[in-house]
Amino acid sequence: MPPPTTNLRIAALQPSISIILDRLDALDTLVACTRYCVDAVPALAERSITIVKDSWSCTTDEILAARPTLVLACVPYRMESLAALLKSGCPVVSLAPHTLADIYADIRLLGSIVHRVEAAEVLVDEMQQEIASTSAKTASDGPRPVVYCEEWGKPLIHSQPWVAELVEAAGGQFLGDAAKQTTAEAVAAADPDAMVFCWCGAGDRVPLDRVIARRGWQDLRAARDGRIFCIADEWLNSPAPSILLGLRALAAALHPSLYDAQERPRTFHTVASAGITI
Repeated sequence: MPPPTTNLRIAALQPSISIILDRLDALDTLVACTRYCVDAVPALAERSITIVKDSWSCTTDEILAARPTLVLACVPYRMESLAALLKSGCPVVSLAPHTLADIYADIRLLGSIVHRVEAAEVLVDEMQQEIASTSAKTASDGPRPVVYCEEWGKPLIHSQPWVAELVEAAGGQFLGDAAKQTTAEAVAAADPDAMVFCWCGAGDRVPLDRVIARRGWQDLRAARDGRIFCIADEWLNSPAPSILLGLRALAAALHPSLYDAQERPRTFHTVASAGITI
């Protein structure tokens, strides 16, 4: 039996935290979370906990009303909000992962906080094993395509460093500088083999056809070959075990011969002979 966690009253301000606590069998520690946490962990809807807006718009009073003994935040968050919580005397732990190693460290940290140290190690080991096995599987499937991954479209922002690592594990080459801004002209000049769109807060609803047309990318290699994909936001942008779903989608998109069609993300196709897109 794991040690009891009844003395902990945690407010989670990002879905990634709730996802990790769920995998650590520690949802009983939560007394408050965001509505996005409920979307990511449906089991939370069945619990009597306080639901706050999000890490940007929720107020200190909203959070403190749940009487948490600890607030857990993860980027992105408003520093002013965290400062107000600290000023009130409520302990705050704020996470700012950049790489896969950072995500593993955060899982271990949360495991120690909720007395699930062994479970955290098992979870990290599972993640590392799947990433390694995916890398080995895709390594034998021909050339590594150059992949443009976009986290945001106004301005254009490359995906995070951990996404760049996932692209490499999925048998691709990440284009550009992770988490940095770029331009439509720079991407066009690079003419990548594939494009992946994973906009924060957009789920899997990025309007691929409109984006490609607006930027004049119809004649790029990725558009001609029908290798423009949308992957669900929470599968790549939440620094939690859910990124393994993003890894599977990336690998299936970049190496379709190795994966079942159901594993591939939504795709933009160009029909060159008709001169139209579908």
